[in-house]
Amino acid sequence: MSNFSTTQTVRKTVVPTRGGIVASQHRKAAEAGAAVLEAGGDAIDAAVATSFAVGVVEPWMSGPAGGGCMMIWREAEQKAHTLFFGMRSPKALDPADYPLDGSGRSSDLFPWLSVKDDRNVQGATSIAVPGTVAGMELAHQLFGRKSWKDLLAPAVALAKEGLLVDWYASLIIASSTRALAQDPDAARMFLEDGQWPTIAGWTALVENRLDQSRLAETLQQLADEGARDFYEGAIARAMVSDVQAKGGSLGLEDLAAYRAELRDAITVPYRGGHVHASKGLTAGPNLAECLAMMEEGFEPGATPDGKSYSSMVEALGITYRNRLKTMGDQDAPHAPSCTTHFSVVDRDGNMVAVTQTLLSIFGSRVISPSTGLLMNNGIMWFDPEPGKPNSLAPDKGCLMNVCPTLGEKDGRRFAIGASGGRKILPAVLNLSSFMMDFGMDLQGAFHQPRVDNSGGDTTVADEDLEPEILASLRDIQPVVTAKRTVYPYAFACPAGVMRENGMNTGCTEIMSPWGDAVAEKEMKN
Repeated sequence: MSNFSTTQTVRKTVVPTRGGIVASQHRKAAEAGAAVLEAGGDAIDAAVATSFAVGVVEPWMSGPAGGGCMMIWREAEQKAHTLFFGMRSPKALDPADYPLDGSGRSSDLFPWLSVKDDRNVQGATSIAVPGTVAGMELAHQLFGRKSWKDLLAPAVALAKEGLLVDWYASLIIASSTRALAQDPDAARMFLEDGQWPTIAGWTALVENRLDQSRLAETLQQLADEGARDFYEGAIARAMVSDVQAKGGSLGLEDLAAYRAELRDAITVPYRGGHVHASKGLTAGPNLAECLAMMEEGFEPGATPDGKSYSSMVEALGITYRNRLKTMGDQDAPHAPSCTTHFSVVDRDGNMVAVTQTLLSIFGSRVISPSTGLLMNNGIMWFDPEPGKPNSLAPDKGCLMNVCPTLGEKDGRRFAIGASGGRKILPAVLNLSSFMMDFGMDLQGAFHQPRVDNSGGDTTVADEDLEPEILASLRDIQPVVTAKRTVYPYAFACPAGVMRENGMNTGCTEIMSPWGDAVAEKEMKN
């Protein structure tokens, strides 16, 4: 039961082009990346520009002080790579500083036993070593063509301008007002007199913008001095001083030692094609496991049906149980979306799928006042209870739910991923199945109703699915139907690009009010 219209139809237009495309959860960030492509940049150049730009215009989801992973396709090599830049716990972290309080389960993303004062969830004690800047640095060193400084220029300009607080930004900020109020610097950045920012009336033309001038200065310094300044220079010293002053354990040694890693991808043969998934502490191995089960589980017909959807639900149920047993992942099914994803394809066919995050929405809800950076809360990824597969410890990699993915079949290639915590894997599996099993193009796949089985013993199904499909799903386990809405998202929020016969397309979650796929303008050559 809901209050929403049953006759409303929401769609996003997908237009093929021979030029490159950036699909991002914020249009301004996609425009920044597309401009780089138009100027002759590689897909990697566009990804670097988009990464820093989206950290400005969607700061509660990701930013330089977060982490993530990317999948890279190099057309000339015909090779897929994983570039991992996940967060780590600081070397000085002491698990004894995170005592269980005996009050039950945490109320945030992960249903761990709760820690005294939520020290692993909120505040400076929840901050892990960030990896995003190192990830972009390594990608740029390996495959970039444009200068580092030029690629950060769009983010600097956007930060100088300040984030426009429209109704959607105000809604997101309002959802975390109480948590943001606990840090004076975060409150100063996002709140008005301790409350969420007000927006103009229905017909007013007044603009309200966040003051991101300090962040602009930091990004300009990062552009001028290079990525290592974030880990070994003035930015590192300022960030560590701020975090330690607020009680965190992040140290200069942690930053100086951090490096992103280039790895081979996990390549899975599937339905006569291949899916390339990310290696390491991500959901990539779980995607590979699901695909193997689905290939054995059903034979595709003309369109998705009860058998295909049921096969997905069954595979996800098994892989989540394995993930819990071997990796210790207990992400809460009610968790709010707190990540961003963007995908890029250039005119030469190179592709990038990037998922980056602060972990919780607004991360630790702590601003480093000297840098203007919103800090992550990566420590929450660890189980505070000792003796578990993912127990909290110093100098340890954080397990992530990110799942950037590449796929190819019958001359068609795609790069996809999503935001949404534990809902990411089901979204990527749904989309991969639609395109690999049923030959859907990007537009068809993104508009097709999805299912989510990340909540354990209940399946969440799009209410627009046919009754026969819902009946098949109910034969497996209880089903709850949900409508795709702007907020909250019942399903993950994907973004993707596709290339076929030299033509590129892009699409983002149809309900995302900010998300868009932006193509470079008509090529001049």
